[in-house]
Amino acid sequence: MAAELFEGHYVWHPAADDRVLASVCMEVRAGRYRSAHEALAETRTDFALRAHRSLVLASEAADTDLAERWLAEEPTPEAALLWARVAVQRALRAADAHDDRAEALERIALAACDRAAEAAPADPTPWAARLAMARLHRLRDPAPQGLLTAPPGPWRLFAHILSLDPWHREAHHRFLSCFFTRHGGSVTAAWDVAAFLSQRAPADSPLRLLPLVALVESYNPTQLLADRVWEQPQWRATALTIYQHWLPAVAGYRFTPVLDLAYLAHALVMAQREFEARAVFTAMGPYASRMPWSAFGDPAEQLSRARRACGLPVPGPG
Repeated sequence: MAAELFEGHYVWHPAADDRVLASVCMEVRAGRYRSAHEALAETRTDFALRAHRSLVLASEAADTDLAERWLAEEPTPEAALLWARVAVQRALRAADAHDDRAEALERIALAACDRAAEAAPADPTPWAARLAMARLHRLRDPAPQGLLTAPPGPWRLFAHILSLDPWHREAHHRFLSCFFTRHGGSVTAAWDVAAFLSQRAPADSPLRLLPLVALVESYNPTQLLADRVWEQPQWRATALTIYQHWLPAVAGYRFTPVLDLAYLAHALVMAQREFEARAVFTAMGPYASRMPWSAFGDPAEQLSRARRACGLPVPGPG
């Protein structure tokens, strides 16, 4: 799906150019779930789209009782999935806020994920939702052979998801985040896992971007020449290889993968490859994501700065 042209403003909504999803988000905000069922039911064999839509819809429904009402009134696999997504978001939010209800909310979320998995045994999405909570307890399964640091983690849960969908994008990102320093991991472990997972993936897979995600996560502005890391030959080559092999495939996607494009555009700009970055920004159209830009300052300012470096227009003042 080709993104729309940039018309002088950024569109931050995570639905991006998935017009069905954007419309359903409005219905969910109004307390109606009928269209949510239709939007999720059509993704039963498209796990990438199912993960994307269910996650965005859960963010809209998390502060309402819509998921509970839907599941009580129509206990379909789609209702169970949205409930699992909502329950996980609530559990993670409570855990990060050190809320006294965090433990109880986590038990509810685990039960919700189990119910969604039972309702659709072939669907990896409930398991990816469950994997999002793995960082709360530092699951320590031994790592497979092939990793220099051999970091323990939720490898068994991850392997089960891969048995359902070997290249599940969200699961790979959830798994990698378990090794971030802010979740008790280390920079070297995150880089090791990112390299291991990305090298397994096809050349035209968005999973090739995982090392760039780990690089942004490890960014420390207090380190000497921190902004020059992307200019190193290994990182420049990584970004250019993704540009050459993955970017051409984006036109065939059902929605613009804004977050992945943003990581690639950022890496190319930081590597001083503005010509290639310009093409990535063009593929993004007006759609924007907070990451990776928020790791470096105000996301809108950082995005505009990068676009200016490529000779592209940015929103005007006000």
